[in-house]
Amino acid sequence: MGDPLFDLTGRAIVVTGAASGIGIGMVEGLTNAGARVAGWDLPGPALEQLQLRLADKGQGIAVPCDIRDEKDVAVALDTTVAALGPVTGCFANAGIGGPRKSVANSSVDDWQPVLRTNVEGTLLTLRAVAQSMIAAQCSGTLVGTSSLAAESGAAGSAAYGASKGAVQSLMRALAVELAPHGIRAHSILPGWIETNMTATGLADQRIIDNVLRRIPMSRWGSPSDFSGLAVYLMSDASRYQTGGSFVVDGGYSIF
Repeated sequence: MGDPLFDLTGRAIVVTGAASGIGIGMVEGLTNAGARVAGWDLPGPALEQLQLRLADKGQGIAVPCDIRDEKDVAVALDTTVAALGPVTGCFANAGIGGPRKSVANSSVDDWQPVLRTNVEGTLLTLRAVAQSMIAAQCSGTLVGTSSLAAESGAAGSAAYGASKGAVQSLMRALAVELAPHGIRAHSILPGWIETNMTATGLADQRIIDNVLRRIPMSRWGSPSDFSGLAVYLMSDASRYQTGGSFVVDGGYSIF
């Protein structure tokens, strides 16, 4: 028998960006701990594969959703509640990279896509889930995927860093606002993780070598490195923590 502190049996949890990258690692960890998961993502083959995996486990559903569309989010949440019952947690994990341009050489139009997805989409997701949890009187946890870029000043990545800084600030505000309702809120700050977003870097040996020299654990992260953290944040083991920023980077940020 597993530790009851980490048992998620009976809990319904939403994961956005669930069909690839970090989202897959979160879904695997949550379902292995007994949770029922609604994996939200854009329609396509990856979401279809996620549906097959969840159906095979009998522990959730895959839901097509564009988090930038308020109506789409509302429909996805209604679908989730109808299938799994009241939602008790959410990982607002969906996001995109930003333009590789300096601030001086970028336009507002360059910034709009990343801000709309990473900031507005995250807000729409978490607001809808928070409203649902409050109405159902469900305690639980909301988590937003930020980035180390939120706390660094990498040249050419201002739009992405600003969007992820906004996520981190949003989660702290939610932690204060939602605590009276028994809802906790955190952000996760991934470092260099092997995902589609870092595929270009992984194809360049110079980038690989440069990154590895700065990671004390001497490897890039993988989606599975988020499985345990996902369980911890959604479980009773973290019941007296809120407003945290959890760095997952193999030591990159301290070296």
